[in-house]
Amino acid sequence: MANKVLNYIPKDSFIHRLSGTTKLIIFLSFSFLCGLSFDTRVLLFLLFLSVLGFILSKIKLKEIRFMSTFLVIFIVMNAILLFLFNPEYGPNLYGSRTVLFHIAGKYYLTLEQLFYQFNVSLKYVIGFPIAILFISTTNPSEFASSLSQIGVPYRISYSVSLALRYIPDIQQDYHEIAQCQEARGVALGKDVKFFERIKNSVKILLPLVLTSLNRIDEISNSMQLRSFGKNKKRTWYMQKKMTIADYSVICFCIVLFIVGLIITNQGGSNIYNPFVR
Repeated sequence: MANKVLNYIPKDSFIHRLSGTTKLIIFLSFSFLCGLSFDTRVLLFLLFLSVLGFILSKIKLKEIRFMSTFLVIFIVMNAILLFLFNPEYGPNLYGSRTVLFHIAGKYYLTLEQLFYQFNVSLKYVIGFPIAILFISTTNPSEFASSLSQIGVPYRISYSVSLALRYIPDIQQDYHEIAQCQEARGVALGKDVKFFERIKNSVKILLPLVLTSLNRIDEISNSMQLRSFGKNKKRTWYMQKKMTIADYSVICFCIVLFIVGLIITNQGGSNIYNPFVR
């Protein structure tokens, strides 16, 4: 059965054994480089590393099937909307226009537009495994202690830990509320029309917000009763020391980020243009 809740999945793998700080650096370096670069060569290499990391994590595709389906739907919808609103963005960006065939009216399918939308989709595909790896291989408590080790105030570290724990709770609440709404006759199944399903999904948001506010209030009261923030330091139940593997991966990420930026800006632009003659 597909896992509909994105949360920590405990396994014995190389990625799981890395410290939370190292995984945060991996996530940030990949995200920033992916966002800054429009060089297809850099993006393809990042995709290779993302897939490799996903394999090393031993997380099975069926465990994240729900999120994978959501990603595919999002990429397809994004590609359609990009083409509908600006079908000439690719030709304008690359400075050339190679028409494959005419669709209708002002809509021409060009090789440049396809290449541009391929790069945009590539960015989403790269970000997905990295985000999954960060959330699914990082124990929130261990991650908070790792942040505290590098000098982040424990109040902030603990807040990050709570946020990571809160993500699966919100998802679980959403699915439970959706089931309750369906029991009351609010259709959300596959047999319902797309726009009607969106309209009915809005009815889930208000109960979800109210549930979240109640939970936040409970957490705040619990932390106050435990005198959270009274002392300047605290001890951590789950604390992991940095290892040679951690330092090696961090160095690799720094080098990758620098080299990626250099390759990206070789021609004075962050765009790789294979259409230049």
